[in-house]
Amino acid sequence: MRLLAVVFAAFACFFASSSVVADDPYRYFTWTVTYGPISPLGSQQQGILINGQFPGPRLDCVTNDNIIVNVINKLDVPFLLTWNGIKQRKNSWQDGVLGTNCPIPPNSNYTYKFQTKDQIGTFTYFPSVGMQRAAGGYGALNVYQRPQIPVPYAKPDGDFTMLVGDWYKASHKALQRTLDSGSSLSFPDGLIINGAQSTFFNGDQGKTYHFRISNVGLTTSINFRIQGHMLKLVEVEGTHTLQNTYDSLDIHVGQSLSVLVTLDQAPRDYFIVFSTRFTQKVLTATGILHYSNSNSPVSGPIPAGPTYQVHWSVKQARTFRWNLTASAARPNPQGSYHYRTIPRARSIILANSAPLMNGKQRYAVDGVSFVVPDTPLKLADNFNIANVFAWDSLPIPPSGGTAVLGTPVVRFNLHDFIEIVFQNTENAIQTWHLDGYDFWVVGYGFGKWTEKIRKRYNLVDAVSRHTVQVYPNGWSAILVSLDNQGMWNLRSSMWARQYLGQQFYIRVWTPEKSYSNEYDLPPNALLCGKAIGHHP
Repeated sequence: MRLLAVVFAAFACFFASSSVVADDPYRYFTWTVTYGPISPLGSQQQGILINGQFPGPRLDCVTNDNIIVNVINKLDVPFLLTWNGIKQRKNSWQDGVLGTNCPIPPNSNYTYKFQTKDQIGTFTYFPSVGMQRAAGGYGALNVYQRPQIPVPYAKPDGDFTMLVGDWYKASHKALQRTLDSGSSLSFPDGLIINGAQSTFFNGDQGKTYHFRISNVGLTTSINFRIQGHMLKLVEVEGTHTLQNTYDSLDIHVGQSLSVLVTLDQAPRDYFIVFSTRFTQKVLTATGILHYSNSNSPVSGPIPAGPTYQVHWSVKQARTFRWNLTASAARPNPQGSYHYRTIPRARSIILANSAPLMNGKQRYAVDGVSFVVPDTPLKLADNFNIANVFAWDSLPIPPSGGTAVLGTPVVRFNLHDFIEIVFQNTENAIQTWHLDGYDFWVVGYGFGKWTEKIRKRYNLVDAVSRHTVQVYPNGWSAILVSLDNQGMWNLRSSMWARQYLGQQFYIRVWTPEKSYSNEYDLPPNALLCGKAIGHHP
């Protein structure tokens, strides 16, 4: 059990902190986290609720809003929320992962303060401690545009959110015990949509609706489709895309996207279908799209998913392109940032692996399986506490030697522009997420990446996002501008792999101390481990 202490500060000092901007609107929330009975797959089990809800409350806000969330932990274990895809500009103190924050102890609270700075789009939040996200505690976080900033489509007639993912009937504590014992998780028991096996949406014939879909599961990619309707892709994790149309879309673990759907068919009910991808056993969950003037129930077979597997998915992923002329959260077009012209400061190759260590299943990056210390890395760095982590101890490129345990932090300079190649030598798809940033996905491929492959990169209109898939026995390449100072988690989005070591941290830093680069430690920060006794 972590030893914890709280640094208290006066209320006025707390809200005078420079980690929020006074000229932008404030939105205040109080969220109480409890256990409660849920039945997502039909049988009752213990879930994690926020304000009695599963999934948790939908957090709707506008670009540059200041978000103040007081999280009260009524569980019997420490708890944290992370804000998946929110960049936390200059403010990794609010990222809500164990490398940046001490968890909230039982019967205590922590108030997050962050800004949705220069962002717009579809995001999520979820618990980041242990395997708690397998019990719920997650929700949608939708960032809408400011009135003066146009989006590249007409205002939809409605806005629907779907949180979809695989689900286990076992409790999060049982799943965690399985992993701690050295075993892998079994195949999930089912798929759920917004906390249930089915869902229902009502719309008017001839109107167009905005559907926001996020894969909040633990392990499996999913495919999304609506019977008889085309899906016009308009946004991927905060990026406006070229508006291609699809009959179905793959969404990998940790990813989000949004589509426009026009109700242009005969008035009746239609299946909404989600099914797992790249799995021998296919799990399916269905919902209903109901035309308001319909008198006919759904009919016909449930629409089948793609009959082709990995190569079909790769081809589809390559069609996701940046809309160069659309305004982003700021008035300037997305394409005004010419990422193709910026010289690379550094290139790194990250290879995932699944070693057995002392007879137990672990997961690793470049042969290092991450061990979470009692003291968050960000606090250790801030207070110059020794022997918590090891600078630059990740072998880059991977050495191919025996896997080891470690707590690596890789250092970069503020404003470095870097290339990261994710190399997957396993037979299963991977997904990777980088906190604090989005990045350009410039290529996908199979086999071993080589420098010659750079000639095939998309250096014109690659989509920008925060989570990228890496196909079996393949590679994915990204470019990222490290313009956000802080300590940031680079991890597998497949949560059992993250829990058992497939993650590490990067520190982006400059010796020039300035609020224009990074905010100070918040006065209400929780302190734990070796940080107890230190003061901001």
